Amino acid sequence: MLTEDAIKEALKAVKYPGYSRDIVSFGLVKQIAASNGAVSVSMQLTSANADAARQIKDEAERVLKTLPEVSHVHVEVKQPASAAATPGGPSPGLQQNRMPGVKHVVAVASGKGGVGKSTVSVNLACALQQLGARVGLLDCDIYGPSIPLMMGTKERPTLSEQEKMIPPERHGVKLMSIGFLIGDDQPVIWRGPMIQRTIQQFFTQVEWGELDFLLVDLPPGTGDAQLTLCQTVPLDGGVIVTTPQEASLGVVRKGISMFEKVNVPILGIVENMSYFTAPNGDRVEIFGHGGGRAEAERQKIPFLGEVPIFTEIREGGDLGIPVTVAAPKKPAGKVFLAVAAALREKLP
Repeated sequence: MLTEDAIKEALKAVKYPGYSRDIVSFGLVKQIAASNGAVSVSMQLTSANADAARQIKDEAERVLKTLPEVSHVHVEVKQPASAAATPGGPSPGLQQNRMPGVKHVVAVASGKGGVGKSTVSVNLACALQQLGARVGLLDCDIYGPSIPLMMGTKERPTLSEQEKMIPPERHGVKLMSIGFLIGDDQPVIWRGPMIQRTIQQFFTQVEWGELDFLLVDLPPGTGDAQLTLCQTVPLDGGVIVTTPQEASLGVVRKGISMFEKVNVPILGIVENMSYFTAPNGDRVEIFGHGGGRAEAERQKIPFLGEVPIFTEIREGGDLGIPVTVAAPKKPAGKVFLAVAAALREKLP
């Protein structure tokens, strides 16, 4: 039987032109009706881009005609009255704009705290830079910013002639964090709307320049920061950081589900704290081992690699010189370089 849910599911294959998200997750599909093999769909765009409307209509009709039981399709796409006059108009309903000059925006996320997500973020950023990429790192953990410490700088951003913030640079990586704008011991006691506004400004009011990768270090969970990010810029993908034990993996599944619901592809899972090698050479699996790889196989998403427990990783974060910078040819540094290379293959 041809149901509204089946039609909506089919329409998820239609992407908004130039974006990674589909028209359903954008909320553009307003009405669906089906009767005796005839399907009618009504959409409402806030964009005045006539070319985009035409592409969406054509693609929606094509997708719906492939459904069994469908004999007739009618797709109506409504736009502002100025649509015909402005073929290069703005983005769809969530004000999601691709960042000029930034090739790939990648979110680094975890379902829970304490898995070393920020440690992975800074080392991944520095590793990509060492592999020849132009890299920016945005700290979206408003309540607990740690990027300034881990990257070893407290430099405040300066303002350009256009009154946009120029991000400080450290280890060849451009950086932005709320930690650059407040005192060391000053807590951030904000409600959701202030967090949303700040994160949006980090994208729209910062001169990131030309970047191959902008990594976004997200706070744990699936709250305001995550939703604001997904609604502000078209993400090219997400990287999930986990530790091996089931307590971490269980929450990771929620993070994966969140990205799937907003149509952000999962680029891969990184298993952190995989094991520890004792001074006598014994391998100690403190948190178990292999859970990240097994979860990646279960979810049918890439596994980017495992990061063992190295003292040098912790020391690098405390000193503000990530191990990927301090000792790229030692085992700890090589691990992150391998993960960065695997990620770069996903987004050439």
